Amino acid sequence: MERFHSLLAFGGLLIFGFAWGTTQPLTKIAVSTGYQPFGLIFWQFLYAVVLLGVIIAIKRIRVPLDRRHLVFYSGVALIGTVLPNSFSYLAAARLPAGIMAVAITTVPMFSLIIALLIGNERFRLSRSLGVVLGVSAMLLIALPEASLPAAGLTVWVFIALIAPFCYGIEGNYVAMQAPRRLNPLAALWGASVIGLCLITPLTVASGQWIDLFKPWQAPEWAMAGTAIAHLIAYSGYIWLVGFAGVVFTAQISYIVTLAGITNSMLFLGESYSAWVWLAVALMLAGLALVQPVGRLPEVEETP
Repeated sequence: MERFHSLLAFGGLLIFGFAWGTTQPLTKIAVSTGYQPFGLIFWQFLYAVVLLGVIIAIKRIRVPLDRRHLVFYSGVALIGTVLPNSFSYLAAARLPAGIMAVAITTVPMFSLIIALLIGNERFRLSRSLGVVLGVSAMLLIALPEASLPAAGLTVWVFIALIAPFCYGIEGNYVAMQAPRRLNPLAALWGASVIGLCLITPLTVASGQWIDLFKPWQAPEWAMAGTAIAHLIAYSGYIWLVGFAGVVFTAQISYIVTLAGITNSMLFLGESYSAWVWLAVALMLAGLALVQPVGRLPEVEETP
């Protein structure tokens, strides 16, 4: 039974990490025709509301709608999707998808820095060194002229980092403000509904509406694929935390990074300079130091 538990945990880690890693090349395809952030975010929220709504209805998950929960949903929607995705989509239109995959890997580093600043974490030299390695990795991508495919893209690397910074804030916000016993799928659905209400007027007013009621091409399929991959990855991540623990599940960052880079090379034909590969190595080393520490949970034998 213990071996089956381990195989299932590693299988989940690979599957959900791979799904997460595919979102970067899919996003690159989605923005290739000039689709703007608000329109993309609108459809992402709508897909989430419909698909999660079906799951919640089938499983009869209760979604609290009192004032405290609505405020929490609004915070998750704004910090966890509207703001980060707006900047991420803008950067994805200009940077290689593999670079975006490396940038998003800085989430645990931003989370640690923010947690240290607000007192949620204690200082540890090894984890702080991991942050230094992560910063060094991004500087290796942004500063050398030969690291990026074209001149003038450095500023977009830093814009791409706004998304993981927002996710770092979101992680600490959830840790501090999440109502007790709130089902994670209910929280995600509630945030998606609130987000849809927020983004709809912005999409219409800004002229960024995307018409999907026409024959679909690669960008439209990529939009749907990105939304579905996000839901699979996030739902799977939640399940894996409960099944294998936070310490084990944190290793998904490695799979996400490598899957994002590999898929970008295979399906988009991207190639990277030696600077980028050195940055990837530093980032993976930084992740190893930043990951949470602790003992994996004991596997309970089923009689």
